[in-house]
Amino acid sequence: MNRARNQHIFLFQTFNSKVSQYILSILLIGITALICIPLADTQNYHVVSFILLFVVSILSTFMGVGPVLLASTLSALAWNFYFIPPHHTFHIEKTEDILIFALFFIIALVNGVLTTRVRRQEKLAREREKRTNALFQLTKELSKASGIDEVLKVARKELKSHFNLKSVFLLQDGNNKLVLSDRFKREISLGSDEKYTAIWVFQHLKKAGAHTENFSDLDCSFFPLKGTRINPGVLLVQQQETFPDDHGSYWDTFLTQISNALEREFLGELAQKVRFLDESDRLYKTLFNSISHEFRIPVATIMGASDSILNSSISENVRIALNSEIFTASLRLNRLIENLLNITRLESGHISVRLDWYDINDLVNNVAYDLKDELNSFDLKVSIPEEMPLVKIDFGLMEHVLYNLLFNSTQYAPANSVIDIVINYAEGYLVLEIIDRGPGFPEAMLKNVFKKFFKVDGSITGGLGLGLSIVKGFVEAHNGSITVENSNVGGAAFKIKIPSVIPDINEL
Repeated sequence: MNRARNQHIFLFQTFNSKVSQYILSILLIGITALICIPLADTQNYHVVSFILLFVVSILSTFMGVGPVLLASTLSALAWNFYFIPPHHTFHIEKTEDILIFALFFIIALVNGVLTTRVRRQEKLAREREKRTNALFQLTKELSKASGIDEVLKVARKELKSHFNLKSVFLLQDGNNKLVLSDRFKREISLGSDEKYTAIWVFQHLKKAGAHTENFSDLDCSFFPLKGTRINPGVLLVQQQETFPDDHGSYWDTFLTQISNALEREFLGELAQKVRFLDESDRLYKTLFNSISHEFRIPVATIMGASDSILNSSISENVRIALNSEIFTASLRLNRLIENLLNITRLESGHISVRLDWYDINDLVNNVAYDLKDELNSFDLKVSIPEEMPLVKIDFGLMEHVLYNLLFNSTQYAPANSVIDIVINYAEGYLVLEIIDRGPGFPEAMLKNVFKKFFKVDGSITGGLGLGLSIVKGFVEAHNGSITVENSNVGGAAFKIKIPSVIPDINEL
């Protein structure tokens, strides 16, 4: 049955040329015969056959089989009627003329048909090459696309370019439920029938709509986007007519490439969500454990000291000592809360940098005063050149940066050791270095120093491990950078570089 159908299609395509081609074939053969009339009464009438064969060959290069067959037949009849003696009759007297006429007719037919077939094969080869190149280009563009939106942009562009189709992609929500809203400006309006059909196509994985067997009364055609593990969704297109048989596999391959790219992005998003949930769960547990531990100590100190003050008669010296413990524990609580608030601001992107011109000496003096109790047992050495220009910074954020770094040094460096603060201006940058004489960091852990909740193994100091992460965030908010290494004199050496031009007196 398929063979008979293919033969019917071949015959239909063979004689389905335009009427203009048949008319042109008749005219060209007639004109050629008229031009060759002077050769009719000579012995060179055989030359006319070659001329007519040449014309048939030319026609076969740009016409269908039907017009070429007509031209071949007309040229043979015209040669017989006008040029083979006796003239103006179809009778042929000489045996050699009969043989030549038969050969001419056969050669004209075979030449015309074979040339047409070669041309058709060449056309098919070019069409296949064009489709192969289109599929290669689609695959190349889809492979470079990152994210579902980029894949959809590429798909819509290629569908418009190669099929001239308006398209709408309806994708699932990740829970195998179709979302009836396109991610882009919709070119096809969806009514209740279209939405119902889209859901049906997604559930049954069968095409529907115009030019199909299902819901054929609709104006749009619906194609399921099938994947190997998940089905991304449904494609809607507006096509005026059904695809030719030779376009079927091409269209299916096109859809398969798009479906595979969408499935890849869906699986990537799902994997990212899983990693994000795992990371969130890990961070939640770490944060919860750290907060529980760190908050319990100062709260227990405050409660114990307050209970002693309220429920027992104590000397003035003891009361002062207990009040001092309460104040110290309150400061620790305040630092914990500030760090939590600051890391939340950094994570949410709500950090606003308010730059202005400041004297760096004021910054150092303010932080040193706030940490005077912690710095009592250290030798703080500050080195700032006298010609140091004003710098353009956010004073409040940089106070937090310097405070956290100095406080961190007081927690790790041994008592009575030196802590250096070296500040200078070089090549358009404010350069600030803090060097202590503590144990430093293990070389393998230097790359993790600025990560959230990072603590050196065996650390005896408290805290949530957020201080250095906040420092890095505040420095980067200034478009600056911070690095850390183990210094030659022992201990950690932090180096901050923040861009700051030399101020113009008019700006100040």
